[in-house]
Amino acid sequence: MTAVSRPPSKIPQAAAVPFRTTATGAIEVLLIRRRPRGGWGIPKGLIDPGHTALEAAAIEALEEAGIEGDLLTPPLGAFEYDKFGKTCHVEVFGLHVTGVHEHYREERLRERRWFALHDAIRIAKRPQVGALIGRVAPPS
Repeated sequence: MTAVSRPPSKIPQAAAVPFRTTATGAIEVLLIRRRPRGGWGIPKGLIDPGHTALEAAAIEALEEAGIEGDLLTPPLGAFEYDKFGKTCHVEVFGLHVTGVHEHYREERLRERRWFALHDAIRIAKRPQVGALIGRVAPPS
């Protein structure tokens, strides 16, 4: 279990950088965006009471992108952004994807697409997220 390492008074969130390794050894990253034309990002959301950041990252990946897998520790890092009139502190984990569901809870709200690692870094809406995407690596 991972404790949330966030400054006090910031809204705790967790996120996952979903990735897979192709047959040729290349890393691909699954990004999501709000339909019809939102910016590309990673599954993230609030850490509900009673859940760890790791558990919240797994829940958000399943709900927002319809994927499951192995969450890697330690976290890739964290980023902050403003929402709800406050600052959200997001702890980010790598997620080695082992299962992709055809249908998922937020499929009507969100589009998902696999990108080559270098493309995912470049097109992520938030530069801080792009930098964290660059830290994913296949499990050893």
